[in-house]
Amino acid sequence: MHFETPLQPATLIKRYKRFLANVTTEQGLEITVHCPNSGSMRGCSTPGSPVMLSTSPNPKRKYPQTLEMVKEGETWIGVNTMLTNKIVAEAILEGKISEFQKIDTLTREVTTSKSSRLDLLLERGAEKIYVEIKNCSLVEDGWATFPDAVTARGTKHLKELADLVAKGHRGVIFFCIQRTDAKRFRPAAHIDPLYARTLAEVSKKGVEIMAYQTEIGPESIIVTTPIPCFLTQEEPIQQQ
Repeated sequence: MHFETPLQPATLIKRYKRFLANVTTEQGLEITVHCPNSGSMRGCSTPGSPVMLSTSPNPKRKYPQTLEMVKEGETWIGVNTMLTNKIVAEAILEGKISEFQKIDTLTREVTTSKSSRLDLLLERGAEKIYVEIKNCSLVEDGWATFPDAVTARGTKHLKELADLVAKGHRGVIFFCIQRTDAKRFRPAAHIDPLYARTLAEVSKKGVEIMAYQTEIGPESIIVTTPIPCFLTQEEPIQQQ
């Protein structure tokens, strides 16, 4: 995914109230920007970090600028979770994800039960593949981990995927790692032990677990290569 207009550099002052951040522009102005990320942004919200902003053409927006990425060390990190589905869907349509080749149709935001929707439905002939996408921005000691905050909604999505697998469909939880310093993936049991346990349970029921790295910078965010997935630091995921 390429940004249609150039992003603007700034410096992070602080992130607060979940969806707001204060930054200093190159011109020295302190402004408030929209921060489209419901997680804790652990590991990617250090005051003083370089950031990149987009600007909305909508004149009615209270905060015209959006926080798109934060730089920690030498690594840019994508923090706009509203873009994650677009990034992955584009990669699928361009044939960049080996597990999803020759897809006939891609449908977004699919209702799967009375109280649940999942991000994508991929159809290939008679085969239906339901995909839930999660933005992964936390990396510790080379491990990409999810979630960065307790997520009851995320646990619900895992159970929904397991129900669909039980009905004869494929169900996939796809972790889009929006940074370049991850070597492997595991659930963040130290942050949300229920999510980690549920991921292990649904894996045994046939839910597929995928984690892909992205190449990320101020011009674009492109899905590149898969990385190995583990249930714990010692236990690789054995796909059914």
